[in-house]
Amino acid sequence: MDEEIFKLQNGSDIRGVALEGVEGESVNLTPSIANRIGQAFAQWLSAKTNKSADQLTVGIGMDSRISGQNLMIAVTSGLVNNGVDVKCCGLATTPAMFMSIVFEQSHFDGSVMITASHLPFNRNGIKFFTKDGGLEHDDISEILKIAQDKQVVTVDVSEEKNFDLIYLYAQHLRTSIMNGVNNSQKPLEGLKIIVDAGNGAGGFFAEKVLKPLGANIDGSQFLEPDGRFPNHIPNPENKEAMESIRQAVLKNRADLGLIFDTDVDRMSAVLDDGSEVNRDSIIALISAILAPRNKGATIITDSVTSDRLTFFLEKVLGLRHLRYMRGYKNVINKQKELCADGVNAPLAMETSGHGALKENYFLDDGAFLAVQLVIALANAAKEGKKLQSLIERLPPPGEEAEIRFKINDENFKEYGKQVLDAFAERARDAGCIMPESFEGVRISFKGGPEADGAEGWMLLRLSLHDPVMPLNIEGTTPGSLEKIKQTAALLLTGFDKLDMSALA
Repeated sequence: MDEEIFKLQNGSDIRGVALEGVEGESVNLTPSIANRIGQAFAQWLSAKTNKSADQLTVGIGMDSRISGQNLMIAVTSGLVNNGVDVKCCGLATTPAMFMSIVFEQSHFDGSVMITASHLPFNRNGIKFFTKDGGLEHDDISEILKIAQDKQVVTVDVSEEKNFDLIYLYAQHLRTSIMNGVNNSQKPLEGLKIIVDAGNGAGGFFAEKVLKPLGANIDGSQFLEPDGRFPNHIPNPENKEAMESIRQAVLKNRADLGLIFDTDVDRMSAVLDDGSEVNRDSIIALISAILAPRNKGATIITDSVTSDRLTFFLEKVLGLRHLRYMRGYKNVINKQKELCADGVNAPLAMETSGHGALKENYFLDDGAFLAVQLVIALANAAKEGKKLQSLIERLPPPGEEAEIRFKINDENFKEYGKQVLDAFAERARDAGCIMPESFEGVRISFKGGPEADGAEGWMLLRLSLHDPVMPLNIEGTTPGSLEKIKQTAALLLTGFDKLDMSALA
């Protein structure tokens, strides 16, 4: 029995340390383990589809990480050992691997993506897809349970068939743009759109999607795959990464800048004036694009979106804002649930840049979201407008902070729940405004006495996996951030196992 293998589970993914090179981080995701996991997925998928393993076709791809090739070979070997027909897609994106199940030209039974998203170069991971989408937490647990009893069996996979999935996927994205801009063969002519791929897998978007449709992509940067990530972390949430694409847009006088994470399931953007479109604003922009054909629809976001986004979605666009839980699987699963119940929920999106469209198989696909921005840009240009006109009534952001309190208790989940209960009770006693919250305790401030006239909001929640309680705060008027911090300190008084030093 190999209990260590279960430590590789990270929600609905498998992630671990695949390379030496970072002090204190020992390798725990080896080719041998990947081989066993490949065998386990073959067995699991066989049971899931009611097909024998030798009737299954599975696609496998990877992002640009330098450990990817060895892990991909190992997983492939495990699959082939069980009789699975494997199509090696090489450098790919996570959304493309799901689409390999959808496309008529491939129509695989399942797919595997070797990626660890935006994590450092020494990490890697494995994602799985079936026709129902990405696997859930319990599915991963079952696969690891099967894998723990497997023995490593290597098979020569050098003769396995290659499949140019990115060619097919890029064609799909180009067709979407042409259809969205009146089916013109060169719908992006006259527009300069630049891409920052961060040396991940997203460089194809510039060369194989934008350029063939007439866009000027001069100034695009870091398109070459390089798993050492020498320029910046490929992560739209990273300040250095966003500043890099922002400067590129301004220097090259581009109409739009697009930035992807390593495996292209997330994206953000920069407008021609250098304004960053991320977090609240990327959700607002995608929602504004969708709103005309989705009157009164529900937009689902994670818990840390701001009140300004709610105002924009509900008061400006006439939509409904459902602020749900953090975690891209959480918001997407809520979207699927609502749609199954007859509610129109066209978009589920996290502030991290994960965004799933109902019209796109509920798939969090950064490239497909980028396509929506490109279509909107082209159509706005034809009318003599700019893309930012769609969100000109989104209120400006306030002053933000995230403070993380460490819980010094072995039973951190139980202690954290006690803190949340007391925090909520004290807030109610103080007359605070407490909107519905699916995660933690949220308080809104509208200039009342409970926070000395502050305006803004705060959200205290408990980390799912770590002994930490994050506190997100936004103050929308000068001085409000500090006043809300002081209110938080009062509401959290007396918890001796909660390290409050970060609030000082």
